[in-house]
Amino acid sequence: MAQTPSTMIPLGTPAPDFSLPDTVTGETVSLSDFKGKPALLVMFICNHCPFVIHIREKLVEFCKQYQDKGVGIVAISANDVSTHPDDSPDKMRECADQFGFTFPYLYDESQEVAKAYSAACTPDFFLFDNDHKLAYRGQFDDSRPGNDAPVTGADLAAAIDALLAGDAPPSQQKPSVGCNIKWKAGNEPPYAK
Repeated sequence: MAQTPSTMIPLGTPAPDFSLPDTVTGETVSLSDFKGKPALLVMFICNHCPFVIHIREKLVEFCKQYQDKGVGIVAISANDVSTHPDDSPDKMRECADQFGFTFPYLYDESQEVAKAYSAACTPDFFLFDNDHKLAYRGQFDDSRPGNDAPVTGADLAAAIDALLAGDAPPSQQKPSVGCNIKWKAGNEPPYAK
């Protein structure tokens, strides 16, 4: 199983804008929809990746818990569906229904949003403060498929809890690791080559 780490872009980077279709509701969801939230979590995930599947049930529970505290949360899939049909919008909707996603699950067909965020893997997490400046990028926790570490979301939880308390998350942040985003042929960003 090939492992691709997060690019770990600089903290303080402004959240790139996006307007993408939600595969569940059909509505367009944009960055501006999350204005006024104490924090915004942008997650790049997909249906088929073993690293996402490994944390998925805990992640859904985790997201609901933090949405109840006012955190804005959105998931985006940018995989090339011509090579990975399990990640198609119809399958995304099925996955969201099956696992009870409480957050929008957006489809980035052009892959331009993934590139704007320098997303590299699934899962890849980007946490922004109330000014939409990057406060955390990295792993959910230390758990990986096959390593027997419990799936807790501890790293991401510590970062969100810090923001909600008015503090900066710890500056020592470990990259997320997962499957590489499945770029369309010829569309790979420089950091993915």
